[in-house]
Amino acid sequence: MIHVCSLAKIEETVARTGADRMLSLLAAGTEVVRPASISRENHLHLVMHDIAVAQDGMTMPGEDHVRNLLDFARRWDRARPMLVHCYAGISRSTASAYIIAAALAPKRDEAELARTLRALSPSATPNPRLIAVADALLERNGRMVEAIESIGRGADAFEGTPFALRIDV
Repeated sequence: MIHVCSLAKIEETVARTGADRMLSLLAAGTEVVRPASISRENHLHLVMHDIAVAQDGMTMPGEDHVRNLLDFARRWDRARPMLVHCYAGISRSTASAYIIAAALAPKRDEAELARTLRALSPSATPNPRLIAVADALLERNGRMVEAIESIGRGADAFEGTPFALRIDV
């Protein structure tokens, strides 16, 4: 199970779910405190901004970020949940949860997975750059991009409500 939340909800989400693996997707300079119950080797912190096109002074999500994310996910034994978070729990984290589920369940339909994501998180607005890079790396031939575009922008929110995404249906 993948649990998605905002930076502010890390401690309570880990305590509630028993997650022992954590993926942080934050801009440079944004501090994250790893809960004591998560070992250093089970925490991946990727530094990027929540942008889809290059902007001066900002780090755009790229192939290295997605490769690291995929490697981290593939090393997960799934014995306990994984926590995925970004600053608001709306864009980078929802994209990453979608990417992880698609990678670990390669036969899962991209559109069904996107609809499930929308049902679980009305505010989810997955970062399109992360999705596009993952689509190429996972050789999904545009299906991930199309599926995420089909659910549209999520509801306006300052912070997403934590949710859990199953990898297999």
